[in-house]
Amino acid sequence: MEVENQVNTIDVCQVTPYFDSSESATELSLPLTFSDIIWLRFHPVERIFFYKLTESTPTFFNSVILPNLKHSLSHTLLHFLPLAGNLIWPPQAIKPIILYTPDDGVQLTIAESTADFHLLSGNEVHGAADSRPYIPELPVTDSKASAIALKITLFPNHGFCIGISAHHAVLDGKSSTMFIKAWAHLCKLGDEDKRQYPALLTELTPVFDRIAMQDPEGLDMVYLNNWLELKWPGVDLNPRSLQLLPAIAVRSSSVRATFELSREDIKKLREGSKETRPIHLSTFVLVLAHGFVCIAKAIDCRARLDPPIHENYFGNCVSSCAAFTEAESLLEENGFMHVAEMLSELIKNLEKGVLDGAKETAASFMKEAAGGAALLGVAGSNRFEVYGTDFGWGKPEKVEITSIDRTGAISLAESKDGNGGVEIGFVLEKHEMEKFTSLFVDGLKNH
Repeated sequence: MEVENQVNTIDVCQVTPYFDSSESATELSLPLTFSDIIWLRFHPVERIFFYKLTESTPTFFNSVILPNLKHSLSHTLLHFLPLAGNLIWPPQAIKPIILYTPDDGVQLTIAESTADFHLLSGNEVHGAADSRPYIPELPVTDSKASAIALKITLFPNHGFCIGISAHHAVLDGKSSTMFIKAWAHLCKLGDEDKRQYPALLTELTPVFDRIAMQDPEGLDMVYLNNWLELKWPGVDLNPRSLQLLPAIAVRSSSVRATFELSREDIKKLREGSKETRPIHLSTFVLVLAHGFVCIAKAIDCRARLDPPIHENYFGNCVSSCAAFTEAESLLEENGFMHVAEMLSELIKNLEKGVLDGAKETAASFMKEAAGGAALLGVAGSNRFEVYGTDFGWGKPEKVEITSIDRTGAISLAESKDGNGGVEIGFVLEKHEMEKFTSLFVDGLKNH
């Protein structure tokens, strides 16, 4: 089903961190680690949080909702100063840095839409491009790239949504989710509560210390040199430019849908596998030439580094491990069990260290991506608990990772009803989605 998108921009403003009379803004800079640099020119991660609210008349939105969102965002940015800043590459610097200077802020777009809120915020199939108007464009030039951009859109008498575009070289999914949750937490507090409890909850307080991210093998320069030497088909790249790689155009024939695996479904899948280890879903498949595929698992490395770093470390701290198999083996009747066995072996090998082979894996990843290989990644995680993000008007009706329409990834989140299930989002051609839907339903029924 197509959604008629009629979105009008009301305002574009800049929200700066809130400093009271006893404080003054000071410059803050952070170096990029090897785990940041690998994402330096990738397309930003884009999310939309949909909130159903029948009281959302234009009057209520403009007098209550919007002022609270903007005011609490300003307070939140005080704790997340790097997000109010920019990614820059000073002429004398070997690597780019994240820099916040006084008067920096986040670009916020305010809009109003007459589109079908219920279709956009549901799991039904609809055009992939229908979500694009609710995502802000991330400001990026050769010399400067914003850390994030935000867009708040009102659907009169139905609800509103918050769209975020986040530069992947600045933060990963866990850090992005922590920022959104901190914003929601402060938005729920009244002005008196903000004054009485100026500090964030411990679990929402970011840690910016980069010293703990040790890099004895010099992975930062390996990854940076990979970027400097990268040749992208049909694109004349300035090696030191911060411009992002060209985004894949969203086809008009592409559709978006969300599928759910309940706790019972997951239990059945585990029982059908020979493996006793839990089946982890944070996985991607890189389709290579000559009938081979690479099965890999994305890993949050915070607790796995030696020594481990703080769980609230703010930035990128993800890695991956990979294994190869023939594509035909995944199409056989026991293909799922074959994947489960491979993942189990990958997890077992993590005991050697999460950065074991990272140099070779990253180089291969970037080379294959630049060569046009089909990359099926996983965006998000069912451990982020995004459906607990309540700004004061209830929990989200839907959380969508919009950028999977350009990255070719699938999205992952916990089930909205909190039953221990998992939501999986796809963007496919319409005929492919119809076929997948049939296979998904029949597969669960017959497993």
